[in-house]
Amino acid sequence: MQYEENGKLIRGVGGLYEIALNEGETPLSGRRITARAKGNFRHEGITPLVGDAVRVAFDEGSLSRDETGRPCSSSDGGGIVIEEILPRKNALIRPPMANLDDLFITFAAAHPAPVLETVDKLISIAEYNGIEPVVIIGKRDMAPDYADELKKLYTCAGFSAFSLSADTCEGVEELRAFLAAHMTGRTAAFAGASGVGKSTLLNALFPDLSLQTGEISRRIERGKHTTRRVELYPIAGIEGAYIADTPGFSMLDFVRFDFFSKEDLAGTMREFSPYIGACRYKKCTHTREEGCAILAAVQAGDIAPTRHRSFVTMYDALKTKHDWSKK
Repeated sequence: MQYEENGKLIRGVGGLYEIALNEGETPLSGRRITARAKGNFRHEGITPLVGDAVRVAFDEGSLSRDETGRPCSSSDGGGIVIEEILPRKNALIRPPMANLDDLFITFAAAHPAPVLETVDKLISIAEYNGIEPVVIIGKRDMAPDYADELKKLYTCAGFSAFSLSADTCEGVEELRAFLAAHMTGRTAAFAGASGVGKSTLLNALFPDLSLQTGEISRRIERGKHTTRRVELYPIAGIEGAYIADTPGFSMLDFVRFDFFSKEDLAGTMREFSPYIGACRYKKCTHTREEGCAILAAVQAGDIAPTRHRSFVTMYDALKTKHDWSKK
């Protein structure tokens, strides 16, 4: 008998794809299976990505059987085919994944000192791609006043922000409660450079994570980030929630990565939105013109100067970006 089932692609290696199937009424419903992509995907230039919602097809008679005689998928994906990739919410180039809901942007208040321009670049990339940025300021125990100042900065800009210390566990419960309330049915990734305490935080938040976070740490601490593999892991106790192991998020090549223009940039700064359209000049760049409503908001203290400086730096970089950069 021929069946079809929807599921979430959680891993892909060497043309084989591991898929967590939805609950349903087929012999494989609610299970993890291995499948291959339909042959004409390659001819059509279609590449399945981790995070994709997919539709698979299989014939019960072609399935393998486990030791109890129950139908199961074979390790080589035989008999199960990805027939369709369902519409994507977003698709990222590096790391290659789709349908990311949340990006937890993690940086330290000290040791190493934060580079807010990089933080703001990640936020803008997430905003443009329809991904919710969540700001996490770690190592609060080393610089509590500055950590709280940064939390206020990003909270006032309109983001969920947390000031915490994974070593002392201060603030970790607040973040854990946020995850429990927010993450049902969502897929998240943690972004942050080496040394910011990301692996320690992952251990504190997800002690039952099926991936040993030491593996994440070893990949990240190499500093080269040559692997492009992405894998999703379920978060225990939160229905339908996944965390992505994405070493590529620790590096950022803004000009070749984002694929948006300088005209799109102001729309990625959510605290700018009340002032867009209120400038004296219709084609205001919001960088240095007289009569700019956004500059006036910066001077009035309604927009943080560091956020506007990041905007100007990104705008200047995007001015020099040519079509050949989009590779």
